[in-house]
Amino acid sequence: MHGAVALIEIGAVILGLGLLGALSAKFSISPIPLYLLAGLAFGKGGILPLATSEEFTATGAEIGVILLLFTLGLEYTAPELVGTLRHNAVAGLVDLVLNAAPGVAVALLLGWGPVAAVALGGVTYVTSSGITAKVLADLQWLGNREVPIVLSLLVFEDLTMAVYLPILTALLAGVGLMAGLTTLAIAAATITVILIVALRFGRYVERFVSSPNEEVLLLKVLGLTVLVAGVAQLLQVSAAVGAFLVGIALSGPLAHTARELLSPLRDLFAAVFFVFFGLHTDPNALPPMLGWALLLAAVGLATKAATGWWAARRAGIGPLGRARAGIALTPRGEFNIVIAGLAVAAGLNDKIGPLAAAYVLVLAVAGPILARSLEPIVRWRLRRRGTEPEPAVEAA
Repeated sequence: MHGAVALIEIGAVILGLGLLGALSAKFSISPIPLYLLAGLAFGKGGILPLATSEEFTATGAEIGVILLLFTLGLEYTAPELVGTLRHNAVAGLVDLVLNAAPGVAVALLLGWGPVAAVALGGVTYVTSSGITAKVLADLQWLGNREVPIVLSLLVFEDLTMAVYLPILTALLAGVGLMAGLTTLAIAAATITVILIVALRFGRYVERFVSSPNEEVLLLKVLGLTVLVAGVAQLLQVSAAVGAFLVGIALSGPLAHTARELLSPLRDLFAAVFFVFFGLHTDPNALPPMLGWALLLAAVGLATKAATGWWAARRAGIGPLGRARAGIALTPRGEFNIVIAGLAVAAGLNDKIGPLAAAYVLVLAVAGPILARSLEPIVRWRLRRRGTEPEPAVEAA
């Protein structure tokens, strides 16, 4: 009987996610806020808490994070990452300082302590690569001159996360100075080894997982990704970072095929992850944090817009392209919830989860909406100033 109830709950959860996904597609918005709201509705303090599917959602959430970061890694090759780090370090550092500072400041103002400040700084810093990619595609901005600037900043953020997550994990574990340095050294060595493998021996990794049979390829890629993620976590490196680096090691046609095969699984388990986070966030704790979330969201919109504007201007792009670059960086989503989830799981502060959930809800919705209304507003302002607007789509 217990098994039947669990199956009913799991089926209802997956069906509900499908309906929410269809609703978001109809209104051309990200489904992430809807998934979070569903988790809030059916978690502790919600209208109808789930009783028996906890284990499924917990495991599914872990797999969701791993697949999100793996498929993100597939977007880049190791040489591209090294080149991006070399050529866009200044813009990346500006992005880091401008956008992490508000989270750090609010955590310290609220008296949450330095570890919470590091966690909340990460929450406010990183852009949602998934939502931004969808915005660029939906608005047909992919051919614009500012898009490489946006993508380079996203890559820099991903690389920063590869360093940041092990540091945060060590801080959340409350280890001492020497133990913390040892943990970070192991993490750095693990990341370095995987990057070297990706740079110099990626073709061997591809040869190992390659198969003309799609079923075999799916099993090999999924098994290798989860295995490396687990080993990375055992070595005090985030499982997400391990999965990201495995994605980097694969490139070319194999990466394209792997992305197509794993995308449905990624979408399923990523949705479960967002629901899982919502399940563990008490909706009654949201209202006290809403004011701070709105403040952080307003500041986050301004700082990301300023970052994109400055980086695009530095590359010689005109006013409309600068505005597009800035607004494309504003959505927050998957990584922000991953960071908050680590803090919540470690028992750091029970208010970080509600604050992060409200913050992501606001910006995951506001970012795409503002992007859709951006061009008419900017073009109108440029015409009023007597400036000729740029073409809607610029050659790359």
